[in-house]
Amino acid sequence: MEKLPKVGLPILIGIIILVIVIAKSAVTIDSGEAGVLFKTFGEGVVTDEPPMGEGFHIVAPWNKVYIYEVRQQELFEKMKVLSSNGLEIQIDASAWYEPVYDQLGNLHQSLGQGYLQRVIQPAIRSAARSVIGRYTPDDLYSTKRDAIQVEIFEETKKILDKQYVQLNEVLVRDVTLPPTIKEAIERKLKQEQASLEYEFRLVTAEKEAEKVIIEAKGKADANRILSASLTDKILQDKGIEATVKLSESENSKVIVIGSGDSGMPIILGNQ
Repeated sequence: MEKLPKVGLPILIGIIILVIVIAKSAVTIDSGEAGVLFKTFGEGVVTDEPPMGEGFHIVAPWNKVYIYEVRQQELFEKMKVLSSNGLEIQIDASAWYEPVYDQLGNLHQSLGQGYLQRVIQPAIRSAARSVIGRYTPDDLYSTKRDAIQVEIFEETKKILDKQYVQLNEVLVRDVTLPPTIKEAIERKLKQEQASLEYEFRLVTAEKEAEKVIIEAKGKADANRILSASLTDKILQDKGIEATVKLSESENSKVIVIGSGDSGMPIILGNQ
């Protein structure tokens, strides 16, 4: 009976050690994440193999696994930048980004888990200052905002493509101008709108006048052509035709309409 505890103690110690080893060796990677393996007694960060995917993994207890979120993430930025004429403008923008999955080991080796602060934020700020510096406040307030957004995206992407980070989109959510500049631009836009409306009315009135002139000219030309075509013979035939119709009336008696070829008057009537 006294020997049983002595035999059981090493077994208990062995079980405890095994639990500790398993606990340190077991790695669970959640959905939307990936792991970068660091071999303490090897070459360090593993860059020549794909990252560790989702699920349960067993690694040597002396090695380490660094977990990264590989889903698309969003960065919100409020930046104060200068326009081409030196005015300070505030821009609210957001960037959609994610690490390049197959290059996660290189990302960890070169930038580490703080890559957002090390490269993404400086890149988008630099691109925004560069692009906004080419435009005036009028451009930022007008329809050129979409073009500015595209340029910021393209310049930021050029930087991040070399840093193992994939940039999916840059959105310029708001542009805040100094109050005096904003009011001046709004007045200018209202004046331009009023001018366009006045020009439209002038063009409409001019076209209406041209229409009236064309219609009057057409009527005049028609009357002139009709007058030129009405010879004496045509007028005489038209008069005879009208007289015949009149003679057929019950109230008509005797109608003298002129002389025929023999010089005698033509008399029509009913009995």
